Amino acid sequence: MDTEIPRSHPTGRALAPALATCLRALQVTALLYFFLVAISLLGSAFKLFGDDFSATLITGTSHPVTGLMIGLLATALVQSSSSTTSIVVGLVAAGALTVRGAVPIIMGANLGTTVTNTIVALTSINRRSEFRRALAGATMHDFFNLLSILILFPLEMATHALERTATWLSGRLVGSQGLEFDSPVKAACKPAVDLVERALGAGLGVPDWAAGAILLALSLALIALALVGLTRVLKQAVLSRAEGSLTRWIGSGGLGAMLVGLLLTVAVQSSSITTSLLVPLIGAGLVSLESGFAVTLGANLGTTITALMASLAGNGAAVAIALVHLLFNVFGILAIYPLRSVRRIPIVLARNLAFRSSRNKIWVVLYMVGVFFALPVLFVLVDRAVH
Repeated sequence: MDTEIPRSHPTGRALAPALATCLRALQVTALLYFFLVAISLLGSAFKLFGDDFSATLITGTSHPVTGLMIGLLATALVQSSSSTTSIVVGLVAAGALTVRGAVPIIMGANLGTTVTNTIVALTSINRRSEFRRALAGATMHDFFNLLSILILFPLEMATHALERTATWLSGRLVGSQGLEFDSPVKAACKPAVDLVERALGAGLGVPDWAAGAILLALSLALIALALVGLTRVLKQAVLSRAEGSLTRWIGSGGLGAMLVGLLLTVAVQSSSITTSLLVPLIGAGLVSLESGFAVTLGANLGTTITALMASLAGNGAAVAIALVHLLFNVFGILAIYPLRSVRRIPIVLARNLAFRSSRNKIWVVLYMVGVFFALPVLFVLVDRAVH
């Protein structure tokens, strides 16, 4: 006897949306996993190119502006502000770098990590309208951090307010029970990343520079494929009533969207992942720049909290540096976000760059290479020549 429920039956009609939702959830999970693995591989590729170089650069800091540029360059090379911050914390704890000398590096690291967003936006470079929106969504993060540096760096050099405040707070936090955060996201990605790295190293026996080049190409290809798929699936998912609550939180902007960015970043322990996932949503027109900007600021805060909690197991200098990172983002938000005329500055600058880049691709190349690599390298070379 045939027991199949026809689609015209009420139960069949009820099952169809639920099945579609489950299939979309599986698609998003698989594509998100590939995306996260690709981001991890991207970081591994840049570490093969320059992780030791970054540590060498940091130990050679001789001027605050050079320290700022070194933090920017080192983080752009390893694709992770957490990696740069970890190196800095270790150097400060070992006495190789003072807290005052480390503050500009932390500021530079905060900007350097945003280059990942621009790389993600480049995946839609052949679709003009989508690329214009995606690049604006990616670079408004850059311009926020640049504006924060322009405001807070001179103040810090004149008053050392971040250093003094962080040192004072660390004196009251050191001695608390240390906490270790093992990200389930990173743990899930690690087997795949390790497998690829072992295949290149032990399997093929290629040197580090060649392995880095292969990982870079592989990660960029995976990012492009994953983002194309994610954009298509998320267009359907966020438009459905079942999965629309998160989008409503983001779409509301303000503190709600900022909270989403903070919590998501704490969960995945990477602001680059949060903002890189946001870029295709902005590119697809599903999230406005204004709402995405609030999410980005929340992500900036979220990326500092896990490092702060983990640093409680260390000495006072380690906690002070983690607090500097947190306070820099808090003060940056307080200085820029409350006034609409001020918080629109990063968005307007990002829109202008995106408009020019959509008409002539050389603009985005000059911007990315110039700001994240050429300018800091020039400063470092001049500093080395002088000293």
